[in-house]
Amino acid sequence: MDLTARPPAWQAAALLAVDPVGLGGLCLRGGPSPARDALLAGLRAALPAGTPWRRVPLQVDDDRLLGGLDLGASLATGRPVQQPGLLAQAAGGMLLLPMAERADAQLAARLAAALDDRQARLSLVALDEGVEADEAIPASLKERLGLIVAVAVETVETVEPWPGLTAIATARARLDTVCCDDATAQALCATAAALGIASMRSAWQACCAARASAALAGRSKVMQADAELAARLVLAPRARALPAPPEPPEPRESSASPAPPDPSAAQDPPPVDATSADVSELQDRTLAAAQAAIPPGLLESLAGGTPRSSSGGSGRRVASARPAQSGRPLSPRRGALRAGQRLDLLATLRAAIPWQRLRSREREQRGLPDAPTRLLLRKEDFHLKRFRRPEATTAVFVVDASGSQALHRLAEAKGAVELLLADCYVRRDRVALIAFRGTDAELLLPPTRSLARARRSLAGLPGGGGTPLAAGLEAAWLLGQSVQARDGGRAVLIFLTDARANIARDGTPGRARAAQDALDMARRLCAASLQTLLIDTSSSPEPAAMLLAQTMGARYVPLPHAQASEVHRVVAAVF
Repeated sequence: MDLTARPPAWQAAALLAVDPVGLGGLCLRGGPSPARDALLAGLRAALPAGTPWRRVPLQVDDDRLLGGLDLGASLATGRPVQQPGLLAQAAGGMLLLPMAERADAQLAARLAAALDDRQARLSLVALDEGVEADEAIPASLKERLGLIVAVAVETVETVEPWPGLTAIATARARLDTVCCDDATAQALCATAAALGIASMRSAWQACCAARASAALAGRSKVMQADAELAARLVLAPRARALPAPPEPPEPRESSASPAPPDPSAAQDPPPVDATSADVSELQDRTLAAAQAAIPPGLLESLAGGTPRSSSGGSGRRVASARPAQSGRPLSPRRGALRAGQRLDLLATLRAAIPWQRLRSREREQRGLPDAPTRLLLRKEDFHLKRFRRPEATTAVFVVDASGSQALHRLAEAKGAVELLLADCYVRRDRVALIAFRGTDAELLLPPTRSLARARRSLAGLPGGGGTPLAAGLEAAWLLGQSVQARDGGRAVLIFLTDARANIARDGTPGRARAAQDALDMARRLCAASLQTLLIDTSSSPEPAAMLLAQTMGARYVPLPHAQASEVHRVVAAVF
């Protein structure tokens, strides 16, 4: 079966149909379309007859996913009756997860554990319908899906019937006899390393994809074309860095007089190891194929030095101190019933039913009278309802109020922040304001939802003095960490500055040390995984601002002639 004439999404689906367990699954990017429907229908038809195919809802609970007690059957029969979950029903088959970019960490962990269980022999097709760059499936789940492709909706042939079902079945039967030699495995591992991919799981998935490609071609050994296809479909979408350019040849030293002849030069040159040359060429061609297949958006971010995060969801979720009484339902949990908490009746009954006969016999043995109710409940049966509150966002505006900001630039920044404050008030997000000038940074407005208070703090924002950029970065880092740790929400740091620091962290003047202190603090911000945006408010794009944004992993937006409305438009896109 020749895969070269088919689009990448169809190539990936064919490989998955040959080796679903080895590849783990397929991440399919793109919204609903006839092309995607045809691809999924073709993949399902290419699987062996009777292969389970189950759709996983995003709101599925643990009882439906993992299995549990069938309450109705248990009450009818008087004995516990277990019902299998979706994972058990799909054993040896395929799971389909629509809108995978919205899957939470709990569902992703359940599915990842199921994919790691080789006895279950499961594979997963995740439909990534995210539009924005930060909308992606959870990293723990994406790492286990060997193939990552996008559906080319504009391609006409993608809606045609999928040929070669017999060839796929033959390749599936031939797969165990296909060999991937050491040279090919080394080439795929070297390609993964050159692209900054640290997980060995990706290299293994690339080897599985190469073996499936060879099986489809009717070969018993992986060839160069198979390795290149695997690099394009498995490694290229996971690239975290661009390959290092080849080192230029060393210049020859010129001398006034010719060097005396070397007697050893007349001897034959050392023989070239053909095997080493072949392996090096194989690695170069495989890397070139992977680099050519890197998605354009990812390629631009890599070239700019700010690769997109591979995790779905940008911040760590921290449980709040008080249990939520509204929001998205979570799986119930056993616990003592206290004031303000809600009992999950169904979960409590499921926990109590299996023990009814044993508890009745215990009462008879102890000579106790008959219970007033037929159902014997104990405190260990109680299960409490749990909810997840909507994740609150705190927008932290960090404004450069130093003398390097001209008065009209500072006025534009104030106007933009005021427009953004109104947006945050409508969404019930909290806002905070930090200003840095002179020798230190000041928290003018702690996180609040009060729009009037925020406007008063903004109106009194002074200007002038030095630029203690490191102090502003440190104040933003401390506040962002505090917001996420104490409230369990998301902190977004928005910097409005020209990044021309001239005050060091200890308050002493000096541009060199001030710039170094700012970069050190930017690295700490990057390590904290806080979402950041840097708006360059200088009259022309400032190299120092670009370097600062790259160091802390922030999105860089130069607005040399920005009005308040333009700054508002750019920042509003983050939310």
